[in-house]
Amino acid sequence: MVRVRVILPVLQCYSKGGYKLESILIRGARHLLTVRGTRGPRCGPALNELNVIQDGAILIRDGILVEVGPSRRVENLAQARGAIEINAAGRLVMPGFVDSHTHLAFPPAGIQASDPVAAVRALHTATGQRLEVRTRAYLEAMARHGTTTVEVKTGCGLDEAAESKLLRMLFAVRREPLDVIASFLFRLTGELNGGSLQATEWVVGELLPKIHRRGVAHFADFAWDCDAALLPCFDRYLGAARKLGFACKIHADGPSPAAAIALAVTHHVVSIDHLEHATACHARQIAEAGIMTTLLPSASFSGDGRDAPARALIDAGVGVALGSNFNPHHTPALNMQTVVALACGRLEMTIEEAISAATINGAHALGLAEKVGSLEPGKSADLLILNAGHYRDLEHSLGTNLVHLTMKRGKFIYKEGEVAPLPADDFVPHR
Repeated sequence: MVRVRVILPVLQCYSKGGYKLESILIRGARHLLTVRGTRGPRCGPALNELNVIQDGAILIRDGILVEVGPSRRVENLAQARGAIEINAAGRLVMPGFVDSHTHLAFPPAGIQASDPVAAVRALHTATGQRLEVRTRAYLEAMARHGTTTVEVKTGCGLDEAAESKLLRMLFAVRREPLDVIASFLFRLTGELNGGSLQATEWVVGELLPKIHRRGVAHFADFAWDCDAALLPCFDRYLGAARKLGFACKIHADGPSPAAAIALAVTHHVVSIDHLEHATACHARQIAEAGIMTTLLPSASFSGDGRDAPARALIDAGVGVALGSNFNPHHTPALNMQTVVALACGRLEMTIEEAISAATINGAHALGLAEKVGSLEPGKSADLLILNAGHYRDLEHSLGTNLVHLTMKRGKFIYKEGEVAPLPADDFVPHR
């Protein structure tokens, strides 16, 4: 049982920003999932290796993991003397979830994704402050459900003002409460009636360089369209983005992904996502190129309900990550515990594979595996304490929140609260 008399002051001090915590010792975890392993993405059998420590402990100093191991050893270290102790007895401790694919900022809530004009119009009329408040509400909900790092895509089409507004807002929320990794999502369709190449030249010649100079996006992504006439545009876009220094991704949720996979191989993209229509042959091609893929089991509840061929991808040796695909309209699921459970039930992944894909491989899909995704000395103290006695409980936690505590960079950003009657005046703003 967590010592509430210790936890509550720590939370209050961090919320005020006036106290610097030096050392924390989390001890007695029934199961401690370190997810330690090789430096590269986990592929094949390695995806099942969670490196579990029974009765495990973690020593944290100034937000960084100092030591991870059995409680008896870690709590007796000289560095552990004087540390604030958190008793995790009977609970599961694991890395925070890394959600490597979301659309939480665009389109805005209440706007159909199929109506991009209305979505952009809504973005223009909303103030930056209102957009930030709404986005922070989503991020806080994610933190309550165990996500500690999240990727967020834009996708406003060819509207520079809307893209800039969205990217400025994402830059403003990039560190609190979660690490937010912004991706510029380029959308191009055949509806431009022959103007696709000109539109692409404008994006690569003007918009992308501005985004790069401002430093407001890490990834250059694009939404694949199987129209063969658009292939030169996508090729041009990826080439220009790489030349500017962007890491690249491809959003391949449509049929006939062969050309998108070929582009991914040619341009050495970090990941190609969705792939609900991929085949075993495609899986081998992706594996040979060493490209990550992010699968989105929540996305199959919309559209034609098709699931990505996770088993074929994993068995071929592809580094598979998991993302929520959170979109307030058509994929309103931001709980990565649910994503893990769906990956087991719908994608036929083992619980070990799903946890690795939602943590360390998610970090690899965002280029952050040196800092987050596993519990190893030198990494950021991004972790969860769950109300679970075994990690296999996550396989059956569909729609349930098992999170007792969420820690980000050594700060407790969420603590489970008790259900109890509260006086009405607790909800009246004090002046």
